[in-house]
Amino acid sequence: MDNIGEWRGFRYAMCNESLQNFPLEDQCRVISEAGYQAIEIAPFTLVKKGVQEISSSRRKQILATIRDHGLVCNGLHWLFTPPPHDLHFTTPNKHRRNQSIAYLHELIDFCGDLEGEVMIFGSPQQRSTDGISVDEAKKYFAEGLARVADHARDRDVLLLVEHLDHTQSDVVNTLAEAKEVMDMVGHPAIRMMFDFHNTADETEALAALIRHFYDGIKHVHIQEMDGRHLGTGGAADDFVEAFQALKDLGYNRWISLEVFDFSPGGANIANVSMQVLREIESRLD
Repeated sequence: MDNIGEWRGFRYAMCNESLQNFPLEDQCRVISEAGYQAIEIAPFTLVKKGVQEISSSRRKQILATIRDHGLVCNGLHWLFTPPPHDLHFTTPNKHRRNQSIAYLHELIDFCGDLEGEVMIFGSPQQRSTDGISVDEAKKYFAEGLARVADHARDRDVLLLVEHLDHTQSDVVNTLAEAKEVMDMVGHPAIRMMFDFHNTADETEALAALIRHFYDGIKHVHIQEMDGRHLGTGGAADDFVEAFQALKDLGYNRWISLEVFDFSPGGANIANVSMQVLREIESRLD
């Protein structure tokens, strides 16, 4: 589904790691009952060594469980968070890069088997400069993505470059840099995304950023600016203009709740955040 055209309503997903200590069935129940339409999966929550261990039959079971709760899997995020260990996408070590690219191929198949649409490439620890310059790291980032781009296209998956502020990574800190990497690859399966929490290094307002980079934005992550769940900060007021921009532009792709403080409990995070999302929607023109 494209994100340009007549707006048909926002589609909400919830990332699963705040519920990772519960069986997938319970994760899906909580997410569905709170009003989300999709679950976004962090692969590390499901494996001991890597997604290779998830058999074809188990993948079908996972997909059936998701569907049984009236959800879809909209995609994957935290792609290289261990396990497996020792992955690094922008290292000068060619062997480690090749290992990481090989695992990204595995993740693309896993995402495709779950009928996911997007894969969010954040993974700050696995895309740092690692002793080289930022420009060299960006070059390796683009080269690695280019090597999997056709595979992603064949599985109907978009690989999205995530901007991370400088406190998380020293490679791709702004939307402009995410677009730079995207353009370096120049492939329709390699795009970018927008994350509210990761805009600390930006100089434009949220709505302006969305309008500026909209052509490349194929996914949105949302949380309070400090990474907690919606309702613990000012999102209900501060994000209205950004949501208005998305509506005005006809954004019809996913908005996923991704939080970094799990202490309030997954069900509370899901329900309170959904209340804020509905409040924001109610204030749009």
